Amino acid sequence: MAVAVTELEIHLKKFEKELSAGSVSLVLLAVLAGAEEPMYGYLIAKRLADGGEGVLAGKQSALYPVLRNLSAAGLLDSEVEPSVAGPPRRYYRITALGRAVLEQWTASWTTTRDFVDSVLERNTSRGAKS
Repeated sequence: MAVAVTELEIHLKKFEKELSAGSVSLVLLAVLAGAEEPMYGYLIAKRLADGGEGVLAGKQSALYPVLRNLSAAGLLDSEVEPSVAGPPRRYYRITALGRAVLEQWTASWTTTRDFVDSVLERNTSRGAKS
């Protein structure tokens, strides 16, 4: 039985990694779009942890490459500012292009989520009847 649990855990971790890879960029853009002022990585991670029910818990370091990629793509602007306590901090803000992309990605996410939910609900209810 232990082998089956380990195999299940492996499949779950792989699935979670694949889901996370596609959704982190969307979530980061959404957080920055809702921010009243630029945010640095730790604050972004904290905001995600506060509302994410642990989905991204312990993965703060994984956010930084995504932030850099979004910035390189022109979806975010960033600037480094000195910090009174510790090293300088890089602050991020969403660009106009980032807002337009966020709108498109949100529509795509909603369509995909609705489709997946519909398939799961249809097939879960069938499985319960069998």
